[in-house]
Amino acid sequence: MIEERPEEMARQVLACFRMPSVQTMMSRKSSITNAFVSAIIPIVEPTAAEVAQALTILGMRAETVQCAYCGDKASEWDHLRPLVVDRRPTGYISEIGNLVPSCGKCNQSKGNKNWIEWIVSNAPHAPARRGVIGLSSRIERLKEYERWRPAEPIDFEAILGPELYAQYWLKLDQAIEYMRECQVFAQALRVQIASRHQR
Repeated sequence: MIEERPEEMARQVLACFRMPSVQTMMSRKSSITNAFVSAIIPIVEPTAAEVAQALTILGMRAETVQCAYCGDKASEWDHLRPLVVDRRPTGYISEIGNLVPSCGKCNQSKGNKNWIEWIVSNAPHAPARRGVIGLSSRIERLKEYERWRPAEPIDFEAILGPELYAQYWLKLDQAIEYMRECQVFAQALRVQIASRHQR
């Protein structure tokens, strides 16, 4: 029996180990951007009758709400049309005509993509890629849903005026720049803490 060399054993042991990824302030940039967009988007609370009608169109009942995209158990309501694209509001808002029940996998996979293109795509966790049964009937229900409450985007800039609108996005840029400065400072602190810890 040939014994493994210490270097080979160390390589094999380390191959199974993964350090958790380091979270940086800049890795939260998209979360901050989404928060800025969400902060100005109107929310229109639906009535019980509107929610009941929405579920009926989607072929569901309140006791058995499923993901409109794949049929798994729903855990949230997803914006059918995205609220944010290219760091700016699309003009769609949070209202019943723009919300459908979703599971977390579908919601995360879809992101800010067009739902009809995503649902039949090869994106990770997209229903077509997962081989969801009855996908064509799900697509037809979602199209019927869109016809029920056609969502029209709002022109936020026209409502607020170009100057006020530009001021708001300048604040986002300033917040991100400040985060960048804080990250540099944090990195210096981490180096100092690590060097003291290793003594």
